[in-house]
Amino acid sequence: MRKIAVINQKGGSGKTTTVVNTGAFLAKKGKNVLLVDLDPQSHTTIHLGFEPPEIKKSVYDLLVKKSPVKDVIVPTYEKNLFLIPASIELASAEIELVNEIGREIILRDGLKELKKCRMDFDYILIDCPPSLGLLTLNALTTANEIFIPIQAEFFALEGLTKLMQTIKIVKDRLNPEIEISGIIITMFDSRKNICRDVASRVKNHFKNKVFKTKIRDNVRLAEAPGFGKTIKDFAPGSHGEEDYKKLVTEILSQEKKGK
Repeated sequence: MRKIAVINQKGGSGKTTTVVNTGAFLAKKGKNVLLVDLDPQSHTTIHLGFEPPEIKKSVYDLLVKKSPVKDVIVPTYEKNLFLIPASIELASAEIELVNEIGREIILRDGLKELKKCRMDFDYILIDCPPSLGLLTLNALTTANEIFIPIQAEFFALEGLTKLMQTIKIVKDRLNPEIEISGIIITMFDSRKNICRDVASRVKNHFKNKVFKTKIRDNVRLAEAPGFGKTIKDFAPGSHGEEDYKKLVTEILSQEKKGK
């Protein structure tokens, strides 16, 4: 099982878009995929057509109320694609858990019950909030891999130093297995010098961890969440659909390299 935290504390980097569409194409390839929405804004949940106020149980119940994981997983309209949704209650979770013993590993412990429930997933993709708080820490102690989407724009690299420091601390103290296994350039426009410059700088810094596939700036990707659909269903043939299909091919090829 590959457990991947998709993280960047800078908002607008394409985390949710990447989680949802990567998950959808992995599912189309026959992989059993679980998406975990750890963002109080519930964007992954909304993107897949769910209305947070109507959700009976969410990741909040898993973390705070200790509900069994089988009770918080819902199927999506995509075959093989499942979701632990988020709700507005998640916004208070960090405060409610502040005095909890082992609060950094609650998500990890909750997901361990999957085996007992005989729920086998090939991939777990975690959509992290745009912050480095307790929810993100839970994602980092749960995952064994990290994908970082980086928007191809001027301020893209701002804050990455702090993120790298946080990952190092988690690796040293809480989760020695975790590794950055993929950097994804998003909102890329080859006609713009700044996009090419950012992509070059990211490649120089992260070397072979950068995926060859760049997610091009595409209005269809921005429109799809409003219709509760993944890009492959909302706009087949679009640049967004082509790019995420290629990205998933790269992700699957990592398995052959022992990822």
